[in-house]
Amino acid sequence: MRAVWLTKFGGPEVLAARDTPEPVAGPGQALIDVEFANITFIETQIRSGRGPFEVELPMILGNGVGGVVASVGAQADTGLVGRRVIAGLGGSGGYAERVVVGADALVGVPEGVDLSDAVALLADGRTATSRVRAAGLRAGDRVLVEAAAGGVGTLLVQLARAAGATVIGAAGGPRKVELVRDLGADVAVDYRDPGWPDRVREAVGGVDVVFDGVGGAIASAAFGLLDKGGRMLSYGLASGEWAAISDETAAERGVTILRGAGGTPEELRALTRSALAEAAAGRLRPVIGQRYPLERAADAHEAIQSRATVGKTLLEVRG
Repeated sequence: MRAVWLTKFGGPEVLAARDTPEPVAGPGQALIDVEFANITFIETQIRSGRGPFEVELPMILGNGVGGVVASVGAQADTGLVGRRVIAGLGGSGGYAERVVVGADALVGVPEGVDLSDAVALLADGRTATSRVRAAGLRAGDRVLVEAAAGGVGTLLVQLARAAGATVIGAAGGPRKVELVRDLGADVAVDYRDPGWPDRVREAVGGVDVVFDGVGGAIASAAFGLLDKGGRMLSYGLASGEWAAISDETAAERGVTILRGAGGTPEELRALTRSALAEAAAGRLRPVIGQRYPLERAADAHEAIQSRATVGKTLLEVRG
């Protein structure tokens, strides 16, 4: 089979597709013929050697896939064979034509949901769903979504609107701002414009909730827009660093900061199932802005790190 390997840290060009031994499902495992692999911004950081945690090389990047179960090992349900599924892989192995995963880690794809949409919702759907629940959104809340044209951001805009919130989407560049408007945001601003916080204040005053997937200076500016009693939920650091906001500073402002979006494996799968159910009901639509064949994983990384992408980026493993 073909897989994309990372053998040394560096730019996108260090990713190389090559023939790799076929995996075999062991006891309690399932073998998936992969159709789509998820790509995340954090994987571009890992590839560069600046990821948030250490990895051992060589490795195959990729934490989420979708496809059809080809076979199962002993002690696994044979009824899984032929089913469309998505699965998280524990951090590596996804940029490949076939993967092996524990059968209990599989999430079935509902009828009526395209497999590519399901993969786009695997990680981003659970993140967006968990952050909206943690925020305790109420009708009328003024909600600021950073990186609103990204994979998680586009979902947060939709979920916040469904909760009856006034949604302000912040994104980088005219193309992304237009997408945010098309998703139904009440206000869309370009955070490349230094005066973007002023535009938010002019439109809605302060805000009640900030969904922070960027960190750094943008998150700090968003924090300044929160009114007393506001909530800031930080789940990502696309800027490369967390916002420099201490709990003491937040307490002085009467603001609550909630960091991270973790949970047990079963809790995370339950969140993914919830997002898939919303998609099946037609209430949640992932935005897949780019698709690349497996052999062009390097091009996908280049597009993501250069901020040229919108929505979700997927690898099409079998086209």
